[in-house]
Amino acid sequence: MSDKQTPENVVDYKATLNLPDTEFAMKANLAVREAKWLEEWYADNIYQQIRASRIGKKKYVLHDGPPYANGQIHLGHAVNKVLKDIIIKSRVMDGFDAPYVPGWDCHGLPIELKVEEKVGKVGVKVDAATFRKHCREYAYTQVELQKKDFVRMGVFGDWDNPYLTMNFKQEADIVRSLGAIAKAGHIEPGLKPVNWCLDCGSALAEAEVEYEDKKSDAIDVGFTVVDLKDLSTRLNIDVKDVTDIVIWTTTPWTLPANQAVALHADIEYQLVQVTTERGKQNFILAKDLVTSAIERYKLENPVVLADFTGSAIENLLLQHPLLTDRQVPVILGEHVIATSGTGAVHTAPGHGVDDYKVGLQYSLKVDNPVGGNGVYLPTAPIFSGEHIYKANPKIIEALGSAGRLWAHQPTKHS
Repeated sequence: MSDKQTPENVVDYKATLNLPDTEFAMKANLAVREAKWLEEWYADNIYQQIRASRIGKKKYVLHDGPPYANGQIHLGHAVNKVLKDIIIKSRVMDGFDAPYVPGWDCHGLPIELKVEEKVGKVGVKVDAATFRKHCREYAYTQVELQKKDFVRMGVFGDWDNPYLTMNFKQEADIVRSLGAIAKAGHIEPGLKPVNWCLDCGSALAEAEVEYEDKKSDAIDVGFTVVDLKDLSTRLNIDVKDVTDIVIWTTTPWTLPANQAVALHADIEYQLVQVTTERGKQNFILAKDLVTSAIERYKLENPVVLADFTGSAIENLLLQHPLLTDRQVPVILGEHVIATSGTGAVHTAPGHGVDDYKVGLQYSLKVDNPVGGNGVYLPTAPIFSGEHIYKANPKIIEALGSAGRLWAHQPTKHS
């Protein structure tokens, strides 16, 4: 006898089971049924009825950070909106008056870039007023696109009256609020470096910046000590030969904005002497980087004249390598490291966040001689009218002519 089922001996076990009867469909079929539920909810004005039933109750307001009006919604939108919808609906069920007014952020670079693809660059192919008009129209289409999907998700809200950051009243209220904050004395004018896009002429949020490997000119530049007697007193030795504190940078174009050279207070530095074609030359370098730096300069046999920490030469004056009428101080900063370069950092507060922060401690000038298009301003001390990247080789050449370029080699970095 075989246990194998055959068409002849097959048993319909369903008929042997005592299953309960139910009016629920065996298949959820939510793609169809949910759409019908939503249709009924909006036909019956369920959200408005809830609002009316909660008049006079204790308020519960969830301030919803608006999504950006660009592109279709993704999983992040869905999770965000559903979680907030659960919170609001639960508060309503607890008896609170919990309205939900959806909104959209309609300003920013992604919208501008999309519009730029269609109508061209503002100020080049189209005027600013027309460009803003196209941006506004594009944002409206994206709001409607996303709104449809949020409604389909079953999120309750006043979808017919959302707040949009581009609404004129909204913009006016923002200005009024800013004015009230300023009137209360909570705004202090000042300067701060920002990420800047030369191509689109706009500041960039950190989240909008993508870092890729690129090749740059890495240079070692000498800032010559102005007063050797001052240095001698600080190090308790007699220093007679030309002495450079050497910085390493991959952005030669920022040198015209230099206001200081930063060392670390606790890093050990050495004053070393070498013989060059021009005679004896002294360098101040981080102790751990002397060997690699001297090799990079294609020099040999450095003689150590003194050991000291960075704090010993704070406020020592140095000659700017490009500008004869500018002397800059040695300052101290926690951002300085001795794992690469020279242990000394070229400091331009107008071009870097670390530079800006340490510059505030020393009241350094925040100088940015570069315009938004990447061209040195007419007021720039040198190379005015030149694009910074075209000026790079000229700066390197000028440093070489001044005898302050100790190394120049391409490097790959992000």
